[in-house]
Amino acid sequence: MITGAAGFIGSHLTEAVVRRNARVRAFVQYNSLGTRGWLDTLPKSVLDSIEIFAGDIRDPNGVRNAVKDCDVVFHLAALIAIPYSYHSPDTYVDTNIKGTLNLLQAARDNSVRRFIHTSTSEVYGTAKFVPITEEHPLQGQSPYSASKIGADQIAISFERSFSTPVTVVRPFNTYGPRQSARAIIPTIITQIASGAPQIKLGNLKPTRDFSFVADTVSGFLAAADSEKAVGEVINLGTGFEISIGDTAKMIAELMGKNAEIVSDQERWRPDRSEVDRLCASAEKAQRLLGWTPKLSGESGLRAGLRETINWFTDAKNLSLYRADIYNM
Repeated sequence: MITGAAGFIGSHLTEAVVRRNARVRAFVQYNSLGTRGWLDTLPKSVLDSIEIFAGDIRDPNGVRNAVKDCDVVFHLAALIAIPYSYHSPDTYVDTNIKGTLNLLQAARDNSVRRFIHTSTSEVYGTAKFVPITEEHPLQGQSPYSASKIGADQIAISFERSFSTPVTVVRPFNTYGPRQSARAIIPTIITQIASGAPQIKLGNLKPTRDFSFVADTVSGFLAAADSEKAVGEVINLGTGFEISIGDTAKMIAELMGKNAEIVSDQERWRPDRSEVDRLCASAEKAQRLLGWTPKLSGESGLRAGLRETINWFTDAKNLSLYRADIYNM
């Protein structure tokens, strides 16, 4: 079962698991229209191999039913927008912490073979040292990151308390086709592609370690396949950092546009909430999982950005995004 299957990384993971000839139960958030997010865009041959379960991870009974007869649980469902977590922090506690607890209890009751829990590099806060290893202190610099720290610790506690076979996978900044425009790379691409005279961004100085979605997905699959990963927290990143401003310049160059980049104060995080630097150590992933990203360094980032730009600038895909607003 894959929670968050309708989302960005979740839809890519669902597609990859189906192509491994596995039976997949896709847990999607219930809505009255019956829409299934990005899953609705997948080929019919893939969709025909997916069992859709519509529910809400905040509902323990629905989660219990969803986990029945599942061998492996990939838990990706979460509220992830950092600006919205300033607005509605209570919902982040309910969804990210309590929702994770519901999944873990159901997994324990159903004796699942593996539980892969999704963390985030945001739990580290501004790097105290680089590259960031899994031993780096955890710093809740936003309600979002604090809720993910809580969820991570609940997941780890179930492995230690009940021997639930949990692995915590901690992706750094994943990007690629289908990503929400609340993320920085789609924000840049969609503004340029829509012909905006200015590219409005937040703070241009922080650095990030960007991972292409196919690499992140392969890390999830490697974690599920490795018995050595049980009880472990494992980073998925490239070890290459680049500033937001330089990322915007690179994208503009790849798109052949001379774009004016503007730092819009509305898009800034509160001063002490900003994560100024992220750069991963993936040594543990290589050692335990045999995983290394296929796209790394500047050349790898450029290759991933070209594929991402090609997807976003397809007219039918670009029409799904609103580049004229600040996406929280």
